[in-house]
Amino acid sequence: MAFDPHQHDPRLTKVVVHHVLVVEDNADEAQVLKLLLERKGYQVTVAKDGGQAHSSFVMRKPDFVILDLILPGESGYEVCEHFKKTDPNVPVMIVSAIELTESKNLAQRVGCDGYLTKPYDPDHLLKQMTVIAEKNWRKTHMGDPQQEREQNDYVRFTCICGKRLKVSAVHRGKSLTCSNCGELVTVPRH
Repeated sequence: MAFDPHQHDPRLTKVVVHHVLVVEDNADEAQVLKLLLERKGYQVTVAKDGGQAHSSFVMRKPDFVILDLILPGESGYEVCEHFKKTDPNVPVMIVSAIELTESKNLAQRVGCDGYLTKPYDPDHLLKQMTVIAEKNWRKTHMGDPQQEREQNDYVRFTCICGKRLKVSAVHRGKSLTCSNCGELVTVPRH
């Protein structure tokens, strides 16, 4: 059977994720999550605030982060944004009691890879971790198929005036007028 890089393979998560950083200020919730993950074979580090989270992230880079939004001092949004600037390849899943669409949208804008609301089903959390970790691994190691399709569907080139142009690949070899200077340009074939 041939390997399909876009097919779900639960074995991949175990290869990709060993160490999970849990950022949760509620000691009881953090302990429950830690035990759940350790039973599944993950090494777990718990941080109770942004300061501990940043130290753990730098000193012992995790393979996956589970992050609460409501933290003392720094919000989970700020922590996520900092993590993604430090290493955009580490997947971050926010687990929060906040169910607002605006919260989910902001989380996505700061780079989170998934969002789960509390209370959650432990099996669903583990499944989401698997999906996020695999998707992130494929994007990092095999390229993003959507991005590759977009790159292949467009031709990027520069007009003599310096204007950068991007046109559909169907226009290869055709002449177009530059929107900046009005000159006739030919879309490259390659």
